[in-house]
Amino acid sequence: MKSKLLQIPPHIRGLIFDCDGTLADTMPLHWRAWQVISSKHSFHFPEDRFYALGGVPSRDILKIIRAEQGITMDPLTVAREKEEVYLPLISQVEPINQVVGIARQNQGRLPMAVASGGTRQIITQVLEHLGILQLFQAIVTSEDVAHQKPAPDIFLEAARRIGIPPGECRAYEDTDLGMQAIRSARMDAVDVREFVSRSA
Repeated sequence: MKSKLLQIPPHIRGLIFDCDGTLADTMPLHWRAWQVISSKHSFHFPEDRFYALGGVPSRDILKIIRAEQGITMDPLTVAREKEEVYLPLISQVEPINQVVGIARQNQGRLPMAVASGGTRQIITQVLEHLGILQLFQAIVTSEDVAHQKPAPDIFLEAARRIGIPPGECRAYEDTDLGMQAIRSARMDAVDVREFVSRSA
């Protein structure tokens, strides 16, 4: 598995990375923020479902929950609240070194982008905290496309911004929805869950 990770096929001319759970070990911290918000607004959001919806913007998750549970809330307002709870936790974010290493190894060799279901403010702060923002020529977030993962739009937009045809891009993800989005974009897909070992 590690060889697939490190060896870039000859036809690949651009790399695209998801952020949360791929470059940055943020998911446990996002979960902490969700626990605060679900308790405050009295809705049910179990941990396994949180991970299953990885890559889906908070506002869209909240729209789903509102419809399913028949609760009254404004998804945009509550999504901003969740962001405010998460922001102070960014200082605790650690890199996922195996994946960050790929980006560092290819700096200056291949154009690279980040394609994230998060917001620009949050993703930029996470990348700055990890000291890797400068590695990427483009940052594409949920605010830049109409259709979110598992639609391919965010990866296609990232490829457009780095000027590489989708078929010549490799993209890295850590969720089923993200992998579906990459494959729909007809890119070379790498599931980082196959080689990233996380300590408990």
